[in-house]
Amino acid sequence: MEKLIITAAITGAEVTRDLQPNLPLTPEEIANEAFNCYKAGASIVHVHARDKDGNPTQDYEVYKEIKEKIEAKCDIIFQPSTGGAVWHSPEERLQPVELKPEMATLSAGTCNFGPDVFMNSEEYIEKFAKRMVVLGVKPEIEVFERGMIENAKKLVKKGILNGPLHFDFVLGVPGACPGNPEDLLYMRNQIPSDSTWTVAGIGRYETPLAGLAINMGGHVRVGFEDNIYYSKGVLATSNAQLVERVVRLAKEFGREVASPSEARKILNIK
Repeated sequence: MEKLIITAAITGAEVTRDLQPNLPLTPEEIANEAFNCYKAGASIVHVHARDKDGNPTQDYEVYKEIKEKIEAKCDIIFQPSTGGAVWHSPEERLQPVELKPEMATLSAGTCNFGPDVFMNSEEYIEKFAKRMVVLGVKPEIEVFERGMIENAKKLVKKGILNGPLHFDFVLGVPGACPGNPEDLLYMRNQIPSDSTWTVAGIGRYETPLAGLAINMGGHVRVGFEDNIYYSKGVLATSNAQLVERVVRLAKEFGREVASPSEARKILNIK
């Protein structure tokens, strides 16, 4: 079984300091948190930027500052979000890709997202994918519902993307696919056989799905974007604390954790 890739999703677009006092918001805080997660065992950092008021932003310059600060500290894979917040326009959401990061997320469909709707038309899915290909950015296909896997396969069929693809199953979002074990098993069984995959369990699904993914040969995403608690009713002290738990689980299950350079080879990042 290949080594385990751990992604730290450290900020997100919805979490606030009122909910999680340890949430990193400024470029410096995000870079420090990324470095701490790197030291804990993460090889990818998934980043949602915030503006000076702590609100979600897709601004190119803010992401540029974050990227540079992270790169000055370590060689963790910088993976900006193109999902942004539900109110961002597609043009806003695409801005971080212009930095030519090694990876970026590519949401593969529309779904309910709590009380909101996360819109991703076929036109813009293809536009995002084509731009990533032009700039040499490895897409991580974000899957919130089963049909999004078919949308990703269609990108390959149309010649827009080439395999092997890398998927991230985001399970447990209110309004989208739940995060039960059978949901993960079903998703895994629908992707092309040469694909790699990660699971991001939302809230209470985070740790159980992490354990499943470790044993199934998949990879794991944890962090404040997905879950702000360490245990029921107990807030996590940092994103690194959540990463450390996955490292311990992997050790108990006999699976080694990948370094950033090893993760690049597993994901075919050039």
